[in-house]
Amino acid sequence: MSDNSLINEETKLEKVLNLHDDFPPPTYEEWRAAAEASLKGVPFEKALVTPTYEGINLQPIYCKKDIAHLPHLEEKPGFGYYSRGARAEGFLGQPWEICQAIKYSLPEEFNRAVKHDLQKGQTAVYLVPDIATRMGLDADEAEIGNVGADGVSLSTLGEVAKALQDIDLGKYPIHVEAGFQALPMLAALAALLRSENKPPDQIKGSIDADPLGFLAANGQLPTTWKVLCSRMAAATGWAAANMPLMKTIGVGGVPYHNAGAGAVQELGFVLATAVEYIDRLREEGLTIDQIAGSMRFTFAVGPFFFMEIAKLRAGRMLWAKIVESYGGGRESQKMTVHGVTSYYNQTQYDPYVNMLRTTTETFSAVVGGVDSLQTNPFDETLGLPDEFSRRAARNMQIVLNEEAHLGQLIDPAGGSYFVEQLTAEVGQKAWALFREIEKRGGMLEALQDGFPQTEIEAVAEQRRKDLAKRKATIVGTNSYADVKEKKLESRTPDYEQIYKLRIQQLKEQEEAQAGAVHAKPCDTLPCIAGGCGDEIVQAAIDAMTTGGSLGMLSGAWKIGVKTPITIKPLRFHRAAEIFEGLRDAVAAYEAKTGAKPKLFLATMGPLSLHKARADFSRGFFEVGGFDVIYPDGFETPRAAVDAALQSGAPVVVICSTDETYPELVPPITKELKEKNPGIQVVLAGYPKDQAEAHKQAGVDAFIYMGADAAAVLSDLLKKIGVLS
Repeated sequence: MSDNSLINEETKLEKVLNLHDDFPPPTYEEWRAAAEASLKGVPFEKALVTPTYEGINLQPIYCKKDIAHLPHLEEKPGFGYYSRGARAEGFLGQPWEICQAIKYSLPEEFNRAVKHDLQKGQTAVYLVPDIATRMGLDADEAEIGNVGADGVSLSTLGEVAKALQDIDLGKYPIHVEAGFQALPMLAALAALLRSENKPPDQIKGSIDADPLGFLAANGQLPTTWKVLCSRMAAATGWAAANMPLMKTIGVGGVPYHNAGAGAVQELGFVLATAVEYIDRLREEGLTIDQIAGSMRFTFAVGPFFFMEIAKLRAGRMLWAKIVESYGGGRESQKMTVHGVTSYYNQTQYDPYVNMLRTTTETFSAVVGGVDSLQTNPFDETLGLPDEFSRRAARNMQIVLNEEAHLGQLIDPAGGSYFVEQLTAEVGQKAWALFREIEKRGGMLEALQDGFPQTEIEAVAEQRRKDLAKRKATIVGTNSYADVKEKKLESRTPDYEQIYKLRIQQLKEQEEAQAGAVHAKPCDTLPCIAGGCGDEIVQAAIDAMTTGGSLGMLSGAWKIGVKTPITIKPLRFHRAAEIFEGLRDAVAAYEAKTGAKPKLFLATMGPLSLHKARADFSRGFFEVGGFDVIYPDGFETPRAAVDAALQSGAPVVVICSTDETYPELVPPITKELKEKNPGIQVVLAGYPKDQAEAHKQAGVDAFIYMGADAAAVLSDLLKKIGVLS
């Protein structure tokens, strides 16, 4: 049969089977009526509408009419307000940067690891100085525990050079997490380039200084806001003129996310922070294009796949409108976005599940259109990653790009009824929060008043309650726990040994410089402390070149400052911690006694009567680390009591039905308590009309869907001597 004959036959078939006319699609009203009928009286809103921590009610289905009012739907990538991406060519022209932080303590360790990872697919250098360096302190000024912690210990130009030795910065972008100030690291990098005769205008990347993010995380800034803004302006102005491909202002949402914030809160606080910087730096004489063009935004990417995509898309739109309102040009309206998978969402138990978590988070970050991305290693919560966990994290991004081909389509979520409506709702709510902060005087005043802290604590507390009651799930932690699991060993460095080593290294460097004939770095300190604009940066570069240190540059700006800025810091935590503490206590008990605490299921009657609640009970108590004894059903209370006592378990759970409990609970509880007064009796289920009678009979606790599992488990572990 010829091609024309085939086409004619297909046309005839379409006329005979006109599916659209013969089977018209149901209306939303028809679908809803059918859905409500299947609910058998349960309200539609209760059963099918899902509230989120962002205050958004997710509908079970979205239709074309839900997004018909949205003005940005006809925008194309690289145009409009950039909801679909800032570049017309998307990742087809330039893939996102695989930008993995490697937080080894010593410069030489970092250098070896990053060179290896660049050969294996990483495409950018991400240098995170340790806590001491980010606080503006040299290693010999800092406390043990901060030196080499959460990053590379750097004090001198030689150490920066050692960290970046044999890395082609003309080929690989470099990003530095600078803490509350960019100028010391900017000066060090500029001095390094000068010593190697490399043109600074060819170096691409960022030195991310985010003083408000630092303040929110740490509760203190060691100098005045005026001084910090002046130095931020100096660094930004100098970089714009001399290192135009380097950004110097970081705007980070990670501190808020890691304190439990929702997506709307993270975005609202980030936008308010950016506007605070714009306003203050304009007062210092910079233009909106200089300021906005120097910003790099960092967002945490959490587990709610579609919410994270919507957050990133809404962020680009709102930022473009903000910069436009200041008169900024088209390029300045483009938000540069770095994504980091969620630390808040990671677990120490069942840690390999973290690979699955970071895969979905990486996926949503790419679909959301990040410019660079860090996928956290699965064992991040247990200390420093090894080569295996670094490789697994890095390869997630490579697989999504080169095997899943996510880079082949620009804004794949665009046009989705759900994603577009969610983008609009996230944007509207984040804008309202941003406006509220502006009414309060801006982000600095809001932090000083405790407004973001209070707002985040409310959401974090709701998350905690939902996790404790297992309304929200952490796989392997508060549900589906593997009670036989052995926790991976921590790879936390010996910080005392690192501290001693770094002190010795700095002493040796100082002795080596003592006989050198050159200008003293302290000669430039007055200019750094009291100068302005480019002269500060040049003086800082000269100081680093002549043997100065990063701590020295930081200290120069604290001269005469007696009252630093202080606030109530955010409380960082992970969602899984409330259950991990219970598992840790059980592990310590097992190490001491040789066995986990036992729990006996008194399964009463045939399988059909006890199985559902026995299975539920096993899962409930394995979350707390109990060794659950699950026997076949018992025909009589006496048989159950004898077996329970013989097991030696300090906790017994009665499992059957509400109908049988009135005749089973009193004799079982009475005999157990008579023969072992310390034994804890738990009832699987909560028959409200019987509860008081069961308590009078001696039942110590009830477990059921919606029970506070964390509280019940904690209380039982305390009563049996496992938890203090």
